[in-house]
Amino acid sequence: MTAEGVIDTSAALRSYYAILLGGVERYGDGQELLPFLADGFEFEGPTAGRVAGAARFAQGVKGFIEAVRQITFIEAVATDEGAGVLYDAALPNATVRFAEFFEFEGGMIKTLRIHYSAADYLAAGGH
Repeated sequence: MTAEGVIDTSAALRSYYAILLGGVERYGDGQELLPFLADGFEFEGPTAGRVAGAARFAQGVKGFIEAVRQITFIEAVATDEGAGVLYDAALPNATVRFAEFFEFEGGMIKTLRIHYSAADYLAAGGH
């Protein structure tokens, strides 16, 4: 099964990645993302550290949306409780591999833990 097929089984994941790839002009202030993030949403990643709150995450992810050119899904596993997604993100200067781990609550994203090389991400033009 392709990663896209697995992601298509989760409305929250499908919407999350569509928003990431929709471009910064469409993204605006991040209001489109908020309905897919549960109350008490938490994020953890190498450059941002631990972030509590959907609104803070929605502002922080804007830098990724500005930089990403394409996402190539490699592998994904999803259940009603959570998901793991491995992908390559094409950025302005290079491609960087990401692993994202989601926990769902009521069909919404409750937590997101992301793993990647912060040094590679910054060198590739991420911010």
